[in-house]
Amino acid sequence: MRKWLIILGAVAILLIAGAWIFERYWIHIPGWVTDWRSPIGDNVPIPWQQGPETAALPPHERPPNIVIILADDLGFNDITFYGGGVAGGTVATPNIDAIAASGVHFTEGYAAHGTCAPSRAALMSGRYGTRFGFEFTPTPNMMGPVIRRLHNRNPNNIHPFYEPNDHGDAAALPFEQMGMPQSEITLADLLTAHGYHSIHVGKWHLGHTHGSAPIDQGFAESLNMASGLYLPEDHPDAVNSKQDFDPIDQFLWANLRYAVNWNEGPRFRPDGYLTDYFTDAAVDAIAANRNRPFFLYLAHWAPHTPLQALRDDYDALAHIDNHTERVYGAMMLALDRGVGRILDALREHGLEENTLVIFTSDNGGAGYLGLPDVNAPYRGWKITFFEGGIHVPFFMRWPAVIPPGSHFDRPVHHFDVYATAVAAAGTAMPEDRVMDGVDLLPFILGARDGDPHDALFWRSGHYQTVISNGWKLQRAARPNRTWLFHLTEDPTEQEDLSAERPDKVAELAALLDAHNAEQAEPLWPAVGEMPVLIDKHLAEPQDPADEYVYVPN
Repeated sequence: MRKWLIILGAVAILLIAGAWIFERYWIHIPGWVTDWRSPIGDNVPIPWQQGPETAALPPHERPPNIVIILADDLGFNDITFYGGGVAGGTVATPNIDAIAASGVHFTEGYAAHGTCAPSRAALMSGRYGTRFGFEFTPTPNMMGPVIRRLHNRNPNNIHPFYEPNDHGDAAALPFEQMGMPQSEITLADLLTAHGYHSIHVGKWHLGHTHGSAPIDQGFAESLNMASGLYLPEDHPDAVNSKQDFDPIDQFLWANLRYAVNWNEGPRFRPDGYLTDYFTDAAVDAIAANRNRPFFLYLAHWAPHTPLQALRDDYDALAHIDNHTERVYGAMMLALDRGVGRILDALREHGLEENTLVIFTSDNGGAGYLGLPDVNAPYRGWKITFFEGGIHVPFFMRWPAVIPPGSHFDRPVHHFDVYATAVAAAGTAMPEDRVMDGVDLLPFILGARDGDPHDALFWRSGHYQTVISNGWKLQRAARPNRTWLFHLTEDPTEQEDLSAERPDKVAELAALLDAHNAEQAEPLWPAVGEMPVLIDKHLAEPQDPADEYVYVPN
């Protein structure tokens, strides 16, 4: 009997110890699995393909170079061009502002979605992502359950994480296969066919298998972000800010690594702070291709979480008391510095006049930062379709064509980047499919009047939005409600007119229904629905009276 008691006691101790270890380390499992499947090697120099030693034609006689700089989760109020900026405007962004000042700023510039990947799909395809099933952001297969558990364990969250009971046949689709179909004709496909050398640097998030990787989607070269830390967490030059109230942040810190890869090869460590590293790579790519037309897609990770700043940038902002805001501001310094270096490289190689530079963000700033003003003056956050989630900085400059100080005050959309770049390059849009983007140059230059679009649409499952003729309708199943705003009179969405104007609700709902009838079924299901407060960031105490929306993703 004593022997069995000893055995049972040992088993009990092992079970308790195992449970303690699991509870302490379970959140790290996805990262460990990835490390095992894809180890990270030492830094590798990037062997950019070198263009001609001399140019066949001078820059002004060649098709324009095209440079798209895409920030990640950049809030409307993160730059100083519109009179705002981080920490009351004390973190200046002169280089980003200069693109607008020397070209055109679109005061009604809209991201294609409230989250990153569907926006990128529209940007690269020139179409609504929902036309080919790219409706939800590809998410690592273990991320949804982890975030659900963390969200529901937080006593501040009065609305639980919602997970549909039936994900359908696509539920088992691996993360790597959640991508843009190769049947889409990307901007890189089209420009490459027209004689451009196409280069991708930074984030992709449009898939890596079955023809969805950058090098399968028209890019000749791709330096890809293969995880998500800006520096190793314990690096002496890193200053970190962790948001323990945010389940997404907890997941990222536990599972992201400091890694990139080249042309879909093995992962390796970058050389330096990630934002600067991507900038260095883009500058080198410009130099390598200075004598031929090129398309550079520079998709920065900044200022997306996890929040990590370079210590020198952090030290330069000693006037900011809030640690998180100071780290975030330092990240903005690096992003703006990088934009300036791209503009300098174009100028150095005599390419400035005949290069179309486009700057925008994939969506608005996130409420899970715990910072109140990233999207001011707009309501809402990343993930939502309130203006804070989709109304983003949107600038273009082409000194040879666009007069400096231009502005355009009608709604424009991410897929217009595709059409505008195609027209600038002197080629034609694909004719075998519905294309949603519009060339904006005739509107900028006064050759065309009116709105580029009769209506613009956003959809993430049951949560759907339309803007038409200055009116905006949002509808959702969770909670079951409708919001109607007259943006012409109420651009910051303060007064919901849905009860007073049922006629306008019906009119816009009909537009949404007609649009939905043309869209494809999602290629994979949403992993769940996290409730997002409209007027509070995630660190603030929640109240049952707060407005919120569940967003499938």
